[in-house]
Amino acid sequence: MKQLLRVQNFTVSSDGIAAGEDQTLERPFGHHIAPRELMAWAVATAHWPNRTDPGGGRGLDDYFTRDFTHNIGAEIMGRNKFGPQRGPWHDHQWRGWWGDEPPFHTPVFVLTHHTRPSFTLSDTTFHFVGGDPADVLARAREAAQGKDVRLGGGVSTIREFLDADLVDTLHVVVTPVKLGSGLRLWDSPDELMDRFHLEVVPSPSGVTHHLFWRK
Repeated sequence: MKQLLRVQNFTVSSDGIAAGEDQTLERPFGHHIAPRELMAWAVATAHWPNRTDPGGGRGLDDYFTRDFTHNIGAEIMGRNKFGPQRGPWHDHQWRGWWGDEPPFHTPVFVLTHHTRPSFTLSDTTFHFVGGDPADVLARAREAAQGKDVRLGGGVSTIREFLDADLVDTLHVVVTPVKLGSGLRLWDSPDELMDRFHLEVVPSPSGVTHHLFWRK
C-alpha cells in the first residue's frame, strides 16, 4: 500500500489566510493573528492534545482532532512552524513551541537551509534537513516505516509540496473569521480542483472541513 503524504487539520480563515507576517516568539502565528482566532474549533474538542481537563466536545470536529495521529509515521514541517529564528541557528537551546512533550510522537523533519544536530524530546526526534521536496519526502517515508507522512505546514511548505505534486490528501479547516492580510494558502479552494476531488463538510461549530483527495 502506498505511503500517503497527508495534510491534516490545517486551518485557514475564510479568506484563505493561515498565518500573519513578522512571526515572533510571542506571536507564533504572526503579528496580527492570535492562535485562538483560528484554532478555537480544535481547542474545544475532547482530543485536543494540550487538553488538561476531561471536558471537550465529541462531535465532528473531535473526529478530525482524534484522527491527527492515525497511521502517521513521520512529519515534515517548515522551519517557521518549528520556531521564530531565521538564518543560521544562533540558539540551539530553542527546541520548538511544544515543551518537553511534543504532540507528534514520530520523527519530524524540519526544512531548513542551515544545518543543526538532531535531538529527541520524549518520543519525538527532530531532524533538520535541506533538499528538494521529493528528497525530503523520501527520507520521511523511510523513517515512517510503512505508515503515512503528515505535511504539517506552514503555508509556504504546503504550497511547495503542492507545486511539486507530492500531496495525496488535504484536510483544510476554514473558519468563519476574515483576516484580510497574511500568508495565504489559496484565494479559493477551486484552485486545487484540477488535481483533487473535494468534499465540503460543515460543522455545527461554524467551521467547514474541506477534504481533498487526489484524482
